[in-house]
Amino acid sequence: MRALKLTERGLVLDHNYPKPALSKDESIVRVLLAGVCSTDLELVKGYYGFSGVLGHEFVGVVEHSTSENWLGRRVVSTINFADKCTPEFAEFGYEHHPHRTVLGIVARDGAMADYVAIPNDNLLEVPANVADESAVFAEPLAAALRIAEQIALLPSHSVAVLGPGRLGMLVAQIMAMRGTRVTVVGRSDPSLVLASKMKMQVAKAEELPTSCFEVVVDCTGSPGGLEQAIRLTKPRGTLVLKSTYEGAASINLTKVVVDEIHVLGSRCGPMGAALRLLSRQEVDVTCLIDARYSVNEAEEAFQLASQPGIRKVLLGF
Repeated sequence: MRALKLTERGLVLDHNYPKPALSKDESIVRVLLAGVCSTDLELVKGYYGFSGVLGHEFVGVVEHSTSENWLGRRVVSTINFADKCTPEFAEFGYEHHPHRTVLGIVARDGAMADYVAIPNDNLLEVPANVADESAVFAEPLAAALRIAEQIALLPSHSVAVLGPGRLGMLVAQIMAMRGTRVTVVGRSDPSLVLASKMKMQVAKAEELPTSCFEVVVDCTGSPGGLEQAIRLTKPRGTLVLKSTYEGAASINLTKVVVDEIHVLGSRCGPMGAALRLLSRQEVDVTCLIDARYSVNEAEEAFQLASQPGIRKVLLGF
């Protein structure tokens, strides 16, 4: 099969990669679409030291399964895999199990291939009225929803979402749905055009005063963005970190200490809830799609996805 691998030489499209074998309690999914996300771009730079098949945002059809119930279904998948029979599972679950694998990120081949093996317990069926181009957003939309599980958001809260890109625009929509006063913060006027079209409050980071938001969500994927996020957070406010990036950040944390800022890491979220939102068309995701390529054009797709201002690039199989 075709598979987009990350190797010591960089990205390589292998046309003869072994198709995954069907293992106990798993399904083999024929991939229809995969999304290129910021984590994929950081992995290419060296984040996590990953090697293997990339990709964790996808939609596909189950072609082989140890459970007949899944055959022929169109599916997405959660991305963290762990043995439920281990003692650690009761405490950590899938997301934080110390021996978990993560699809296309940690010790497990991902979905940028013609086929991917997925444990049956991780599969979710895509509602019939959700197009493939929307279903591929289920994983990042779930990540956006995770914040609302972690914070008791109130309509009185002022919320800033830094980074109006792939994830930031999903987070902003979810925050707005919760009734909060959301401002999408970017570095330039062009980066804020989409948020303005969606009738959201927008601002450039350098024009905002210090300590002006009760909740600040950093989706910038850069140390500079994190510095701005800290600056904008009110005393005793909450700073939510949604970004991951290769390398170390050198940041002055004095304001975090002096202002007693609550720093919250936020990662994977509820995929089922994400699919329900997509089915009810309550979140606009297709407006984030900038281009669609064949996997045979993966190099060009990744080059485009890495450009400033580009949000979502899809790979078709």
